[in-house]
Amino acid sequence: MTHILHRSIGPDLPRAVSGEGVWIADAQGKRYLDGSGGAAVTALGHGNAEVLDAMRRQMDAIAYAHTSFFTTDAAESLADRLVGLAPGGLEHVYLVSGGSEAVEAALKMARQYFVEIGQPQRRHIIARRQSYHGNTIGALATGGNEWRRRQFQPILPETHHVSPCYAYRDMAAGESPEEYGARLAVELDETIRRLGADEVIAFVAEPVVGATLGAVTAVPGYFRAIREVCDRHGVLLILDEVMCGMGRTGTIFAHEQEGIAPDLVTIAKGLGGGYQPIGAVMLSDRIYRAFAEGSGLFQHGHTYIGHPIAAAAADKVVEIMARPGMMENVQAMGERLQSGLESRLGQHPNVGDIRGRGLFRGVELVADRDSKTPLDPALKTHAKIKKEAMARGLMCYPMGGTIDGVRGDHVLLAPPYIIAPEEVDILVDRLGDAIEAVLA
Repeated sequence: MTHILHRSIGPDLPRAVSGEGVWIADAQGKRYLDGSGGAAVTALGHGNAEVLDAMRRQMDAIAYAHTSFFTTDAAESLADRLVGLAPGGLEHVYLVSGGSEAVEAALKMARQYFVEIGQPQRRHIIARRQSYHGNTIGALATGGNEWRRRQFQPILPETHHVSPCYAYRDMAAGESPEEYGARLAVELDETIRRLGADEVIAFVAEPVVGATLGAVTAVPGYFRAIREVCDRHGVLLILDEVMCGMGRTGTIFAHEQEGIAPDLVTIAKGLGGGYQPIGAVMLSDRIYRAFAEGSGLFQHGHTYIGHPIAAAAADKVVEIMARPGMMENVQAMGERLQSGLESRLGQHPNVGDIRGRGLFRGVELVADRDSKTPLDPALKTHAKIKKEAMARGLMCYPMGGTIDGVRGDHVLLAPPYIIAPEEVDILVDRLGDAIEAVLA
């Protein structure tokens, strides 16, 4: 009997005992290809000697120092590295312990910014339907996944949601991608005007939508149009790169590929690569200056922020990630994964869309390819695929409720950046076998 309250009560989970590269082994000696990086966390694979050594060195120096008393070399070095790698406009870093914490902190930063500059009436947050921004109360309210929100709705603060950029299902017949993106920008503009342009704090979006939609990229020009709308109304743009950032899409920051600069960006998951819990908010200099020239503080904090061992681990992870060849491998292996999935599953009658960027790919499943009719939610197809994949020694990240929180199934893939060509092929074969077994 376990004394742990697991995510799902009932089935016995295999016990992970070791990891090496892109593989995890359980207590029975069975090996699993980590095709999802856990939850898009494992960036450099398991057992990276350089990261482990950096953690040991920090442990030998000092394991913990509260940030109200001290800074540390590890935290300062990590912040310097992140700012040095950012494409521009992000000049300061606030370290936290994970993705939900990062989103909470970003929301509070955005609100405090307007208080500091004399606009305390701003109170509204706008995000997108079928988004996911974390599980704390503020982050959950910001996210637009109805299933995750439903039972907690009575205690969630008010937020507002506009349409996702989900071209596979929502782009109209005869509409170009550019026209579709412009239409969505108009929707955001109209929502801001309806709420009162001087009462909106921020718009929050994932550059590539992860858990809820399954690696959905925006159409060309969408984020540039969104940035223009936000600027027009003095609204902050918060990009949530907790899942899609830190190299996952083939550049260190996902928004590099959109040609824009956000006011705030949240990062986590791949930042620590699974070696330590860590996250961060990166903020523009104008937000920093509003705090520095105003109250002189950010009214927020957690006990473990800036943890030296976590910072040392992340600093080494990001250093390795940014070395020549690593992002090139993400791009090359991502293309191999995409082409392999298309070859194996592109004509499958229940595969509607195969999409993504870099080593962040999604397969959307349907009852009928032509009509895009979703599978019956009662079948729990995504859960069955996860079970079949695990039986075949593959970890993947299937989810239900893709379309509206109830209907729709997809499988998300996010393997470590060090994955080799032959391991990509194994991933494709095992996923193909699992999908075919469930949807035979």
